[in-house]
Amino acid sequence: MTADDSFGRLDDDDYPAYTMGRAAEMLNTTQGFLRAIGEARLITPLRSAGGHRRYSRYQLRIAARARELVDGGTPIEAACRIVILEDQLEEAQRINAEHHRDTNPPGMPTSA
Repeated sequence: MTADDSFGRLDDDDYPAYTMGRAAEMLNTTQGFLRAIGEARLITPLRSAGGHRRYSRYQLRIAARARELVDGGTPIEAACRIVILEDQLEEAQRINAEHHRDTNPPGMPTSA
């Protein structure tokens, strides 16, 4: 991959652009917290060629939500489960909305 290819991927939410240190700094948390949510299987960071953890923007949003719950007093394991369920619900709602659009094109009357 060339430098030009890497710059083009910076807009990709799934591109693992952030080191563990930078991710912890951005989330105002510790590297230990990131390791803990990894152990709880909330997120699985990719690894660089040297074996260092790398995080995407999507993973940082997930980690930020878990941090919000933990800061509110939720145990980390429960926070991870809540975030997973929230993510699954959001995906199911997106699929449902797409299905609804596909089966009810604009201008077509819907049955009541």
